Formats: sequence, C-alpha cells, structure tokens
Amino acid sequence: MCLAVPGKIVSINGQNALIDFGGVQREANVSLIEPIVGDYVVVHAGFAIQVVDEEEAKETIKLWEELMASQQQEG
Repeated sequence: MCLAVPGKIVSINGQNALIDFGGVQREANVSLIEPIVGDYVVVHAGFAIQVVDEEEAKETIKLWEELMASQQQEG
C-alpha cells in the first residue's frame, strides 16, 4: 500500500526542493512538476508528483493527524 501525505515546499534549488511534512523536512525531486515555494505537493519515491490545493492539503493533513492520534490512544 502507498500512502501519500502532502508537504509544503520550503525552498527550491534546481530540480530539488526542501519539503516540510509537519515539522519533518525532506528533499524531493520536483522535475516532474512546476511548483513554487509555498505550494503543497504529494511526494512518492522521492519525487514530487503533484501540486495540490492548499485547502485540500490541509484537510488531508488534519485527517492524518487525527488518525495518528487515535492510533496512539489505542496503543
């Protein structure tokens, strides 16, 4: 199963971008899309594959956080 959580682009340097996933920052290749700093993107296997709407991204992040919180309460 593949799970994609959106992240926000912090900076872009050539074909690579620093992406913030809720406090965890990772680099990803952005050569497949045309993002700008501040865009939310979906990353798969080290590549940003899609720019997503900010509202949609924030809703997805909220749902992910709720899921993780419920898992912690169970465990």
